[in-house]
Amino acid sequence: MHSSFSIHPWKVIQTRFTLKEQRFAESLMSLGNGIMGMRGNFEEHYSGDHHQGMYLGGVWFPDKTRVGWWKNGYPQYFGKVINAMNLIGLEVWVDDVQIDAAILEVIRFHRELDMQSGILLRNMCVKTQKGEVEIIAERFVSMADTACIALRYKVIPSYDATVRISAFLDGDVHNEDSNYEESFWDQMDTGVKDDNPGGYLLSKTKENPFGTPRFAVAGAYEIKTDMELTEQSATEALVQSEFVKRVKAGEGAALDKIIAVATDRDYQGDQLISIASNKARDAARLGYEALKMHHVAAWANKWERADVTIQGDDAAQQGIRFNLFHLLCTYTGDDARLNIGPKGFTGEKYGGATYWDTEAYCFPVYMATAGEQVARQLLHYRHQQLPGAYHNAAQQGLPGALYPMVTFNGYECHNEWEITFMELHRNGAIAHAIYNYTSFTGDTSYLYQEGLEVLLGIARFWAGRVHYNKRTESFMMHGVTGPNEYENNVNNNWYTNRIAAWCLDFFLDTYIQAPEHRKRGLKIGEDERKWMREIADHMYYPVDSERGIFVQHDTFLDKELMPVSDIKKEDRPLNQNWSWDRILRSCFIKQADVLQGMYFLGHLYDLGTKKRNFDFYEPMTVHESSLSPCVHAILAAELGYHDKAVWFYHRTARLDLDNINNDTEDGLHVTSMSGSWLVIAQGFAGMRTQEGLSFHPFLPADWVSYSFRFEYRHRVIRFEMGEDGVRLTLVSGEPLPIKVWDEPILLEGSWRKGRASV
Repeated sequence: MHSSFSIHPWKVIQTRFTLKEQRFAESLMSLGNGIMGMRGNFEEHYSGDHHQGMYLGGVWFPDKTRVGWWKNGYPQYFGKVINAMNLIGLEVWVDDVQIDAAILEVIRFHRELDMQSGILLRNMCVKTQKGEVEIIAERFVSMADTACIALRYKVIPSYDATVRISAFLDGDVHNEDSNYEESFWDQMDTGVKDDNPGGYLLSKTKENPFGTPRFAVAGAYEIKTDMELTEQSATEALVQSEFVKRVKAGEGAALDKIIAVATDRDYQGDQLISIASNKARDAARLGYEALKMHHVAAWANKWERADVTIQGDDAAQQGIRFNLFHLLCTYTGDDARLNIGPKGFTGEKYGGATYWDTEAYCFPVYMATAGEQVARQLLHYRHQQLPGAYHNAAQQGLPGALYPMVTFNGYECHNEWEITFMELHRNGAIAHAIYNYTSFTGDTSYLYQEGLEVLLGIARFWAGRVHYNKRTESFMMHGVTGPNEYENNVNNNWYTNRIAAWCLDFFLDTYIQAPEHRKRGLKIGEDERKWMREIADHMYYPVDSERGIFVQHDTFLDKELMPVSDIKKEDRPLNQNWSWDRILRSCFIKQADVLQGMYFLGHLYDLGTKKRNFDFYEPMTVHESSLSPCVHAILAAELGYHDKAVWFYHRTARLDLDNINNDTEDGLHVTSMSGSWLVIAQGFAGMRTQEGLSFHPFLPADWVSYSFRFEYRHRVIRFEMGEDGVRLTLVSGEPLPIKVWDEPILLEGSWRKGRASV
């Protein structure tokens, strides 16, 4: 952990303020409720380097992408999440001194994110010429009323002084990564309230040339305070209420700011101001403490289902709770139009859109901790965007459905050719999520309804993308990028070919078992199905028989092969120190590629095959994708490399807390945060669900115990592993046959077995 932060099992605590760590701390201290979220910015003015960020789920803008070397098939735009109005803003003066931690000397500082309650608290003391001024600020983004944000702010001078606070909403905001010099927003209306302190602001995204929606957002606030209201004003992009109070030394001036947000994704545009204003009024009448109580209770319900406990390693415990906290902040499953952006509500990098990360990494975590209905929402999200996937394939002159690499609405909106139209393997992650849902829940209703339509579109795409090679009498795919993005435009990436063949098999097997009326509705003939089976049975796979491994792509072994340990320390991370040309020509692997197949399709390969491939590829992997360490941890655990698995777990769980990739200041790696739960459940506990529920657990060295709760086939099960062995408890539901260390048991009530059996 950074020197100014400390380790705590339920909190992220910053004990010292430094200018250079402000962006890093803002990322760590982010808050959200699945509908909206914000970075951990100061409420009051801060003139130093920082990233002011407030984001709303499903509100985005199609940024221009057209360049001089435009190619047919490029997407029209690059979709990105856009920074919304500053809702928490305050300007604070003590006498004639503005409170600004970038200018004034900070003599004491304590800030903590309480992950158990979802509350951010800051206690800061600055020095002025007359003495000291203490700031106490607390806020939360309500998990109970997801339209509301509440903050409590107090100023305590050590001397007699006049305190002035201006509370405002500011619509003049910008994205840091924008191609445009102007804002993404048009300001439509502002106003103040007549009967009590407060105001509203209405903004609408600018006109765009791509026919995508324009979004309107209204923010409103009310103030509760014993300070004197001196003025309220509203200009084009700013509405504010100013207060004053004369205080004696040690006395405080305080206010509660209650904010509500409404968008035209949920309400009629002409009603947004009244809806936001009414929500703010009702919340203010309820009061800060009552709002906080409901919010804390909502978080308690979340943690009851999702918490993972670790005894004996506080860093590991803090890491997984930090990751689970931000996953819960980002997605709740309440709205099927929303998904999980790689940065969640913590930053703008990667556009804030949906990637294959959701299905490959996040999906199984939400399914086990939030329930199958939430998982089904994620599946429904992809089904409702199936027309966009057909459009994406047609843009490339191909049949079937190509799910986008990056999207808000189903249409591809990412403009890097080598990623967008070569990294085709993401289609496989969509199909695998359907398989994962069906095998985990035992529910085939989605598979034979919406799922079958999705699988057909994916199968038709793969069948159209391959070509037949007469020399090898097999089907190939050229010009692709595998999960390892440090190699582009390769031929016969093993993972891409393998997942394509698996998708074809999965569709065809599902079709055979589907009800007759569903088959008729698909309009696929016997000849087309035979052709798909021919492709799946005769797909080309590069292999090295001498090493007994699958070769990452046709020419991978032609490279100069060397381990990561040969790289100079000052060259890491490669993506920040080497040219792209040098990276592409090297053997070094950004993330699991062949090993991604060993993870996804692990039930199809024996331990020997997994071990040979792991031993060959892992030493060349730099793990400069946040998605990489968890896959390696799970495989390492299965292979008995327990110390290595624990090392990878720490890298997964503490990636952002320890700023391992030196990029946390851009925002958190939200989608890869799911990896820490996957390592605990699938790695250390050895949980598998492809062919019934089974466990092969071990206890990491120096750990006393770990435990987690999960939902499985209408049952709630608690798993515990400690020094005295493993315990499984059926919390609710019917008895269930399972296996532990390959021993069949019937789980009813509580079952325990000592470690001596390991």
